[in-house]
Amino acid sequence: MRPVACFGTLPRGRVEMAATDAIFGTLPRGRVEMAATDAIFGTLQHDTPSPAGGRRPGSALKGKSPMLLLNDLPERRTLVAAVTEVFSRRVASQAAPGARFMVFDASGPAFDGSFGTAGAAGTPPASHGRFRVASCTKSFTAAAILCLRDGGLLSLDAPVTDYVPELKPTLPAGQPEAPTLRLLLSMAGGFPTDDPWADRQESLSNEAFRAVLRAGVRFATAPGTRYEYSNLGYALLGQVIEAVGGRPYPVYVTETLLKPLGLDETGFDFAAVPEGSLATGYRKAGESWVALPFSGPGAFSSIGGIVTTASDLARWAGWLCSAFSPASGEAGPLSAASRREMQRIQCAIVPEQADDLRLEGYGYGLLVEHHARFGLVVSHSGGYPGFSSHMRWNPTTGLGVVAMENATYSGAWDPASEALGLILDAAATVTAPAPAAPAAVKRLADGLLRLLSQGWDEQTADAIFQENVALDVPYAERARELDSLRGKAGALEAAGARVVATDSGAVAGGYGRFELRVPCSAGEVVAAVRCGPAEPIRVETVTWRVE
Repeated sequence: MRPVACFGTLPRGRVEMAATDAIFGTLPRGRVEMAATDAIFGTLQHDTPSPAGGRRPGSALKGKSPMLLLNDLPERRTLVAAVTEVFSRRVASQAAPGARFMVFDASGPAFDGSFGTAGAAGTPPASHGRFRVASCTKSFTAAAILCLRDGGLLSLDAPVTDYVPELKPTLPAGQPEAPTLRLLLSMAGGFPTDDPWADRQESLSNEAFRAVLRAGVRFATAPGTRYEYSNLGYALLGQVIEAVGGRPYPVYVTETLLKPLGLDETGFDFAAVPEGSLATGYRKAGESWVALPFSGPGAFSSIGGIVTTASDLARWAGWLCSAFSPASGEAGPLSAASRREMQRIQCAIVPEQADDLRLEGYGYGLLVEHHARFGLVVSHSGGYPGFSSHMRWNPTTGLGVVAMENATYSGAWDPASEALGLILDAAATVTAPAPAAPAAVKRLADGLLRLLSQGWDEQTADAIFQENVALDVPYAERARELDSLRGKAGALEAAGARVVATDSGAVAGGYGRFELRVPCSAGEVVAAVRCGPAEPIRVETVTWRVE
């Protein structure tokens, strides 16, 4: 089903709940200071950027260091209680018979909860209970395609008919003959939205699916012209994986992704789940819940066939999220670069209402949202007969949540979105240690501080500026500008100068943009710096102000 981005203002409740210090113990926190290379100018301190685009006013996570652990949160017990209450309300309100959630951070699964009933026995979902997660499967399908791409076995820009020749597109004359794999991955293939028809096709055989394709497939728009959520597109990608990978889709995903990542409680065949571990799916009929049968693996498993536990889904989401951490390296079957590619907007979603100013789009198997308060948020929903699921995380902090419910299209994104909002609000109260700026950046900051505090010096200027700086505005004019600025600023406190990184999303140590901030009698002198691409790093532009 179509993923939902929903960070709104939601009611919050609180319950009292104890958490052991062994799990939620307090970790030391503090500020990291970095020494300037020239002792004359004291200590240049270092701050980090806001999570989604520099010094944005109003950002809840402004200035927070990435990859927070829940142990860092001073009100962790209150947070655990509040998140738990969000999910317990779902069962109390009859949104679903049962619900399960798990919160994770950069270290892995952190805390979880189960409510209601998983089946006829009336017991809550077990810690290792399996749920069908429906369209959350699409991220596994997308990752499998990228594994084949990275192995040089296919091209994302090839038409899907290169791999599935049975497809007979019915497009107007003059339009491309078929969408490319890239367009299918990003929901820009042109097919009409097909929920819930596709949700009933999972067990379709490959032979029957190929017959459907040969009979002709209808398009809503020309491929590549706009976003429209399509399960059919991901069913075609499953066929591509089988054709190129040389194995059935479930086997390829299991061998390529699940086993290497240790997701041992994840699979496609509900019949293979240990007895008593599988949640029963239900639909609402009046005031009663009616149990629904499971569908087995087939040609449409690539759209929503995964059956898994909350802990495994949290590990999967955490692994995708870890691609943004400098410490992640290339761990796992898919590179960090390819995982980040999945989490970039590949096809923008045009707002349906004129006053909807959200920036969101579809990546590869994932919904990508640039949230006004929290920065980048990545998610996907799942909805199937009998089940609803949602996974959601914030790459800036490494914090996320997964949610599972055993009711048809019950909207698990609702509590998951509220829960992550609570978690990120709590994260906004923490100032975590920040990494030191590279020595080359400190050298530039020292030079700027010297020009500001001691007066213009062409030797210093030549050492830190690109050649365009003097050509754009002669040094003599720049010297007069600084003289005037010093008059407005009053006495400078050079020892309190600090470097503030403003290059959100830069590679580790990139510092394409930063600010030098120097306390003064009038407030603070700010030098906003942008660096050029050539090595060694030098200042390309600098603007000064007092604030």
